[in-house]
Amino acid sequence: MATRPAPPHDDWRFTSKGDPRGYIQPEVLRELWFHTGTACNLSCPFCLEGSRPGDNRLNLIRFQDAKPLIDEALDLDVQQFSFTGGEPFVCKDIISILDYALRHRPCLVLTNGTDPLLRRFEDIQPLAQAPHPLSFRVSLDYPDAARHDQGRGEGSFQQSIQGMKAILETGFPLSVARQMEKGEDRQGVEERFARILQAHGLPGDLRLVAFPDFYSPGAHPEGIPDITEDCMTRYQDAESRSRFMCAFSKMAVKQDGKMRIYACTLVDDDPDYDQGSTLRRAVQQRVMLKHHRCFSCFSHGASCSEI
Repeated sequence: MATRPAPPHDDWRFTSKGDPRGYIQPEVLRELWFHTGTACNLSCPFCLEGSRPGDNRLNLIRFQDAKPLIDEALDLDVQQFSFTGGEPFVCKDIISILDYALRHRPCLVLTNGTDPLLRRFEDIQPLAQAPHPLSFRVSLDYPDAARHDQGRGEGSFQQSIQGMKAILETGFPLSVARQMEKGEDRQGVEERFARILQAHGLPGDLRLVAFPDFYSPGAHPEGIPDITEDCMTRYQDAESRSRFMCAFSKMAVKQDGKMRIYACTLVDDDPDYDQGSTLRRAVQQRVMLKHHRCFSCFSHGASCSEI
């Protein structure tokens, strides 16, 4: 099946000032992400996917949606499968999808660690015996329960702590996703996280993955600088460009009942980044850095990947 070519329009290839736009030219597929759907048990106002209960902007995936892409990714020598949402454990088929993927490669699941994970944990536990490791990343926005709950709902901090304990007690590797604030004292924030984790009986040295404000889907924030070709050669070299997620990963989503491949986990709100239905063709397509979230990768080194 033919895939959608890179958009030819000028604002894809050039910046608002007419300069050649910066880009990444992928060469390999090391990580395949699956978006399990924008349905979630929470309604966080800052969610970069706009997820909430019953949301269907991106459809919930089924096992039969994921398996062909897992198989194709294996043919391309993928190193890891990763899963995000929404809340992946809202997805009915997530256990069977993980069971199949873990037969072949390590997997990472991003979760809020609350009710959906806790209710299904008896089904999750046997995955600890899979041929490859399953890791989790749980969202704790701030090292402050009240502030975390302000965005995610009362009691969600304690539920996430409960989920993290269950994950660790079963032997799964665990990291923590947190919110990054402008001008923050990173060392101070990480020290506060260590203290609050230890106060709840968790290791204080869990890996922290910090994310800036990505804004809601379809947002067009003002003042985000353009990334030009000159930027990508003046301030980046070949090695640093290879660390951009779009250089080595893709994300599979289900839209209007069909599986599509997007350039990375952060751009599924822009159809210009739809790279078709097959990974083999998608891997060859140049990624223009026009989405405002691309600047977060450029300036902060932001990445959803743990590879």
